[in-house]
Amino acid sequence: GLTSAVAFLLTEGTQKYSSRELAEKIERLGGSLSANSSNDFTILAASALSIYSEEIPTLMAEVLFRPIFPEKELDLYKRNALENLKFQRSQPSFLAMEQTARLLYGNHPYATVSPKAADYEKLDRETLVKFHESACQPNNAVLIVVGDIERKKLMEQVAELFAEWPRHQFTPATFSAINGRNSRTLTVVDRPASAQSNIVLANAAIPRNHPDHFAATVMNQVLGAGASSRVFMNLREEKGYTYGAYTRLDSKKLAGDFEATAEVRTAVTGPSLKEFFYELNRIRDERVPDDELQDAKSFLTGVFPIRAETQEGLSSLVVNQILYGLPDDYLQTYRENIDAITADDVQRVANAYVQPDKLAMVIVGDAKEILPQTLAYSDHTEVFDTDVDDAYGGGALTGTLPSFYDNSFVWSIDS
Repeated sequence: GLTSAVAFLLTEGTQKYSSRELAEKIERLGGSLSANSSNDFTILAASALSIYSEEIPTLMAEVLFRPIFPEKELDLYKRNALENLKFQRSQPSFLAMEQTARLLYGNHPYATVSPKAADYEKLDRETLVKFHESACQPNNAVLIVVGDIERKKLMEQVAELFAEWPRHQFTPATFSAINGRNSRTLTVVDRPASAQSNIVLANAAIPRNHPDHFAATVMNQVLGAGASSRVFMNLREEKGYTYGAYTRLDSKKLAGDFEATAEVRTAVTGPSLKEFFYELNRIRDERVPDDELQDAKSFLTGVFPIRAETQEGLSSLVVNQILYGLPDDYLQTYRENIDAITADDVQRVANAYVQPDKLAMVIVGDAKEILPQTLAYSDHTEVFDTDVDDAYGGGALTGTLPSFYDNSFVWSIDS
C-alpha cells in the first residue's frame, strides 16, 4: 500500500507545480505522465510527440526528485482508496483473487492483492517521504527511451537532469520462501443467492525468466489462452456453462502460478469442475496433435510483431525484457523460440506446472448450492463470508453444510 501511494502521489504536486498545474502542462504538450506500482516494480512513464522530447524528461525529473506529497492530495487519495476497497470487496473476481493469492503465496508479499482499510488509514506524509528517499535511487533504476530520438542530444539531457542524482547503499529486500502445496483444497467465499460461481483453480508455476517460459506459453495457448483453446471450446461451446473459460500463466519476478478460471451458472459448478479436470489431465496425459500445436505456435508468432508495432507496445516489451532480466536477444529470437517447441515439450511442462492434485480451488458464490456439488473434489474445504479477508480461524465442522450459520466465522470442513 505504501508503494502504491508513493507512485500515485508522485504526479500530484511538486516543488514547482501543483497537481493541477502539472496536469495542464502535460495536456498542453498532448502527452501523458504517470506512475504506477506492481508486484515487482514501480514505473514512471511519459510520452509525447517527438517535437516535445526535450520537455518530457524535464517534467519526469521534476516529479521524480521534487515531489511534495501534499497533505490535501494524500487525504483525497486515502478517501478514494477506501471507497475503491469497498467496491473491490463487492466483486466476486476480487474475492477469488484475494483467496487464491493467500493460498498460493502464504507469508510472501505476493499473497497480498490489496491493502486493508487499516493500512490506508496509517498512511502519512512523513512515511511517504522517507520511503521515496530510500527506494528512489539511481542504482535501483533503469531509464528506457523508445522513439524518434537523437542519442547524443538525449545523453546530454540525461547527464544534465540526472547526473547529480546521489547513489545510496541499496539492499534488495529478502522475503520468506514460498511453501509448496501437497494437496488439493477447496475454498468457498459465500455470496448467498448468487446466480453465478466464480471459479479459480491455481497452483504454483514459474517466474518470468524461467527457461521453460516458451514451452509453458505454447502449452497454455493450447489449453486455455484464447477463444479456440480447449477449456473455452469445452465449457462454453460444447457445454454452454459459461461465456468464457480460460487458463493463464501469471509469471512474476520471483515466482509464478498457473490458473484456470471461469464464471459459470451456480447450478453447473460441479459439472464445470469435472470438465476443467478433464482438460487439465488431458493436456498432461496425451501428446498434443501436430495441427493443434501448429495452430497455437502460429498464433503466438503471428501476434507478436503486432504487439511491437506501436510505441506503447514496443516500450512495454523492452521494459519487460530489462526488468525481468530476460536475454538481450529475447525480442529478436522470440518467434524462433516459440517455433522450436515440440509436442514433447508441451507435455513435459504440462506435467510439471499443471498440477490437478495440488490445486487451490477457490469458488465465490452461494455456498449452500456450491458445496454439495464440489465437496467430493477436495480433501479439505473452508468457507468464508465476503467480509473475511484473512484466514484467522473460527469454528471447525466435520460433515456437510448446516442449514444455517453465523457469517462471522470461517468453517473448516474435512471430508
